[in-house]
Amino acid sequence: MSAVPRSEKPTGRFRRMLDRLSSSQEELHDAELQQDTEAAGCTRICDCDDRQIVKVTGTLRTVTLRPRAGVPALEAELFDGSAALDVVWLGRRSIVGIEPGRKLIASGRISMSRGRRVLFNPKYELRPLGQE
Repeated sequence: MSAVPRSEKPTGRFRRMLDRLSSSQEELHDAELQQDTEAAGCTRICDCDDRQIVKVTGTLRTVTLRPRAGVPALEAELFDGSAALDVVWLGRRSIVGIEPGRKLIASGRISMSRGRRVLFNPKYELRPLGQE
């Protein structure tokens, strides 16, 4: 007799509806972002390791101008529902379209700085506004 582990949620329509009703808005938003990550064929940020070349997608939470070693640097926090990642464009004060709430796909080599994942000067693609 094989038992289904309790950690796996049943996939019935009624169970999914109950899960949605009992979940917070933040949990629902995180789940939606994770589905977008899978649909785009990207790596989840929580699965990214140091020095790994990755392609990630998510929503920009914050965008700030923070100089690094006297050089202007545009920093943004990318969140995909599983974890956050700092995206840094060195030598840039602003980039058209890079603003909080915007979705994008970024690719490059992950590095670790002060215990956080960072992607320096990534290749990026802004997601169309209509798909948000």
